Amino acid sequence: MRRGDRLFELIEVLRSARAPISAARIGETLGVSKRTVYRDVATLTGQRVPIRGEPSVGYVLEPGFHLPPLMLTQDEIDAALLGAQWVQTRAEPELATAAQRLLAKIAAVVPEQSALSFVEPTTSVAPVQEMAEVLSSADVRQCIRRRQKIQISYRAGSGDVTQRVIWPILLGYRDAGRIIAAWCELRARFRYFRTERIADAKVLDERIPERMDILRARWRAAMDVERQEILERQARGQSSGD
Repeated sequence: MRRGDRLFELIEVLRSARAPISAARIGETLGVSKRTVYRDVATLTGQRVPIRGEPSVGYVLEPGFHLPPLMLTQDEIDAALLGAQWVQTRAEPELATAAQRLLAKIAAVVPEQSALSFVEPTTSVAPVQEMAEVLSSADVRQCIRRRQKIQISYRAGSGDVTQRVIWPILLGYRDAGRIIAAWCELRARFRYFRTERIADAKVLDERIPERMDILRARWRAAMDVERQEILERQARGQSSGD
């Protein structure tokens, strides 16, 4: 790997890390020694790349640093195209329009030899039939950002309808329909709600009384416990079958 390419890859490793990452781990990822990592970090900081850290602790890339999009590889361009195509066919109009604008911005800055990818893409996504929803995905996303509660009338698979107040955490997109991960006040547990089963909905002025990062951490922990319980039940079922 050329040194210039390696420096770029080092920045990408730091950009994707959520915590300080050691020189040893960076070296394993790039296939170089720790000494080389130390030299490369010194070179980048000398070029005013905002890398913070110590050799014995780990390195972090300060937020707000951006590389020119001209550095995109062909596979990265194809990935962006495929993702935008998926959003254009399966997301609400606001995100579909945003995906179209995103492609236009990428097309304006990629190298000339890559421009053909936007005229004749190598990927495509089949359209799907839109689901009828009384609560727009745009409203759900806004509620998550603003930490607002939502009151819903929810129809279960049995047909029974219950009144719920939920704290939306995450909006999941599927090929057909969407799912809201949320804390349910009625059940006092985390639940998933299919948007096409919401018969009525009202965004409340009442705010979620918990920081979103803390709420999501509790949700992830609860899902981990639930998955472990499922695995244990499956294991017990296999044992009894034997």
